[in-house]
Amino acid sequence: MNREELTALVLKELKQVAPNVDTAGLEPSLSFRDQFDFDSMDTLNLAIGLHRTLGIDIPELDYGQLASLDRAVDYLERHLRRA
Repeated sequence: MNREELTALVLKELKQVAPNVDTAGLEPSLSFRDQFDFDSMDTLNLAIGLHRTLGIDIPELDYGQLASLDRAVDYLERHLRRA
C-alpha cells in the first residue's frame, strides 16, 4: 500500500471516528487534538478502525504515533514494511 492509499485510509477511518471533521481542511502535520476536539477515546477508536481495516496490531504504547495525519501514515508505512 502506498502513501496516498494510506492517507486516504486514515482519513476514511478518521471520518468514522469524528464524522463532523472537515478532512479537506485538515493540516497533515498538526495533531488532531490541536485541530479539533479529538480525545484519547477518539484515538483508541481510530486505532481499532485501522486494526480492523489493515489487520495490524497497534499497541497502546504506539497510540501517540496516530496523533496527526502525517505521523499516522508514517507509522503505518513503517509497520506494513516490517510485515
